[in-house]
Amino acid sequence: MNAEQDLSTRERIMQMLKTMGELSTKDITAQLGITGMAVRRHISALERDELIESTTVRLPMGRPTAVYRLSAKAEDFFPKKYHAVALDLLSELEGDSGQEMVNRLFDLRKISLLKKLENKMQGRDLEGKVAMLSDIQNENGYMASWEKSGHEEYILTEYNCPIYQVANKYNHACSCELSLFKSLLDAKVERSDCLAKGGSKCVYHIRA
Repeated sequence: MNAEQDLSTRERIMQMLKTMGELSTKDITAQLGITGMAVRRHISALERDELIESTTVRLPMGRPTAVYRLSAKAEDFFPKKYHAVALDLLSELEGDSGQEMVNRLFDLRKISLLKKLENKMQGRDLEGKVAMLSDIQNENGYMASWEKSGHEEYILTEYNCPIYQVANKYNHACSCELSLFKSLLDAKVERSDCLAKGGSKCVYHIRA
């Protein structure tokens, strides 16, 4: 069985656990129509990746058996359309209170993020701050990387934008991110490319 087929089978197991609740190896084997050995191999891989967890239950007859369920981490595997809800809410706010109120909301988010993150930058030189910012953005799904481009000059690149749909409609979100970076890094920051404006990535040029 190739890697693509393995992934497909594991996805099916996760779909089953999502829709049917806790299942034993025997239950999964019966549903998929593959060998118990193959099911155990997939379960082992899913446990290794912390996508499922197990509980041992006692049966009226026979030995105790393990039943499997999705872990909290597995929720990220399933599609979420938070952006659609966010866009609806922002559209309602814009219709009720105007564009300025929407911009104010993004400004407040920037202030909140600054308070939350600025302590992580304390005691670091500019390179250390850029590296930390890249780590923070990676944790938030931005697929970020950084490199040094000259003396006290750096380039931070983001290949993904988790709030793309929101930022595409409300560009002030991008302005707030740029302002946040300037404050966190205490440096000059310019953006040359932007995903929300049709670019293939977001690129920030940082200078002391």
